[in-house]
Amino acid sequence: MTAVLKPTLARCLWVAPAFAALAILITIAARSLVGMTPVLQESTLLTVAYIAGGIGFIVGIGGFDYWFTWMRGGELDPNDHSQHGAHSWGDYFKFNTDHKVIGIQYIVFTFIMFLVGGMFAEIFRSELANPGQQVVTNQQYNGLISQHGVIMIFVFMVPVFAGIGNYVIPLMIGAADMAFPRLNAVSFWLLPVAAFTLLSSFMFGSFDGGWTGYPTLSEQSGYGMTLYQLGVQLAGASSIATAVNFLVTIIAMRAPGMTLFRMPLLVWANLATSALVVAATPFIAGAQFMAMFDREMGTHFFTVAGNGDTLVYQHIFWFYSHPAVYIMILPGFGIISEVIATHARKPVFGYRAVAFSSAGIAILGFAVWAHHMFASGMEPWLRVPIMLSTLLIAIPTGIKIFSWLGTMWGGVLRMTTANLFAIGFIFTFVIGGLSGVMLAVVPFDVSITNSYFIVAHFHYVLFGGSIMTIYAGFYHWYPKVTGRMYNEVLGRWHFWITFVAMNLTFFPMHYQGLEGMPRRVADYAPQFAWSNMLISISAFVLGASTLIFVYNMIHSARHGKKAGANPWGGLTLEWMLSSPPPIFNFPATPRVIGGPYRYGEEGAKHAIVPEVEPATVETTV
Repeated sequence: MTAVLKPTLARCLWVAPAFAALAILITIAARSLVGMTPVLQESTLLTVAYIAGGIGFIVGIGGFDYWFTWMRGGELDPNDHSQHGAHSWGDYFKFNTDHKVIGIQYIVFTFIMFLVGGMFAEIFRSELANPGQQVVTNQQYNGLISQHGVIMIFVFMVPVFAGIGNYVIPLMIGAADMAFPRLNAVSFWLLPVAAFTLLSSFMFGSFDGGWTGYPTLSEQSGYGMTLYQLGVQLAGASSIATAVNFLVTIIAMRAPGMTLFRMPLLVWANLATSALVVAATPFIAGAQFMAMFDREMGTHFFTVAGNGDTLVYQHIFWFYSHPAVYIMILPGFGIISEVIATHARKPVFGYRAVAFSSAGIAILGFAVWAHHMFASGMEPWLRVPIMLSTLLIAIPTGIKIFSWLGTMWGGVLRMTTANLFAIGFIFTFVIGGLSGVMLAVVPFDVSITNSYFIVAHFHYVLFGGSIMTIYAGFYHWYPKVTGRMYNEVLGRWHFWITFVAMNLTFFPMHYQGLEGMPRRVADYAPQFAWSNMLISISAFVLGASTLIFVYNMIHSARHGKKAGANPWGGLTLEWMLSSPPPIFNFPATPRVIGGPYRYGEEGAKHAIVPEVEPATVETTV
């Protein structure tokens, strides 16, 4: 078999274009047969080509090879593990069924997209450094800010937690792998297709309707908006497949003895998050399908000229997108619980309350979507219950804050980089949470909703919340993944520069919003010149701090001090394995005998991994 026929990226280079070309020919023939004019409708043919090309890419990488063989009745070898595990760096560029390899694929790819999305932010912050227009046009500004939001949310923050969970969750629950390894691999390879679809929209002027894609603005945009709708659907399909995998894995594949209240809190957080994803993501997929049909097929779901209703799009979009805030933060909450308990050497304060609060956030997350629409013209009486439910959701979040503070109180705190990011997260997330409570109050929200106060709140929640937890998780499990210790001095520099620059970047936006600076504009009144200059300089420093992190991670993977199996003295199951873990995880199924945070108890163990006796060879004389 030649290289171009093996399931690799090389095969994708011809299979994806072949699928796209075939789809175009079929579409032309079908339009000709039914008398549709014009036959060569450019936008329709491009859309069909993108959809078929994406399917072709998954076929080319090997996503369906096993299933195709099974469907045609071919012979399958259950002991064939040729696609499982990484034996060289090249295996990370192939279809691989090992959850640890997939986790690293997720983390590396999504972090590259984080750098891309950050680069877009630096460009439009250059424009905003001074009043007037110097760097980009209004349309380019709208395209950059739209791409920044979509890339950061759909191709970084949501899937990077899937990457961390992919690596850690099966180890934490004593499983050999995820429940559906091939579906797991397919869910990752959908992400590069989604990213390519979104970024290639620059060839058509990008999409400029913001990350929300509201009609009627989206209907007036160029073809790039159709690619936005396709890209979001692809990222959503990846998210749903991953969430189904997590749900089945956590529910059905826990080690013997691991009851629900012996699960680590990161597992609880991923369980609640996965339920949110499965329940909520189909809504945004449906909204994007309908919006795309309005653009490409002449339907009128949201088109005002055809008696469509634009507010229906907003309801559907936010019915997903507010739960999506918790999809982007609940796994981070779980990470913080793991980091603080391990580095404070104390049991988690109020373990069951924290576990139930994750479930409470997941349930209440569906009852608060309309606070994003207080200024959209809803009935006044409906605003009150939505306001109350939005205020109510602060309670389970507050339970977690008090749990982390209680866990640290009286603990033996080790100020590692991971713990610094965890403590810094509590500070920044509380600021974002308090501004969120303010925005839940109808009069305040209506008066401030189109200002930079919203930008400040949103970034304190997602950067000060999600990204700080991501960094904490990276540093915490870095020794387990690589078998090496990172450079602690560089890690501390990374934290302090990030923490200071983050607050100098986003906190002044509260002031700007209260003073009336509108968001989504490339120019502004001269009175905001000094604050925007401060924000832009701080944003560049924030971006530069990321380079310290990248250098530390890459250099330490090769030259860092060897970590050993358990450098932090953790009690959860992943720390009972070598660093990095074996390809098939545990040599024998572990047996859980206690809770995961029994720090301070002499001889306490979370689990026992039975010894595997070496195989004996019988000989005959």
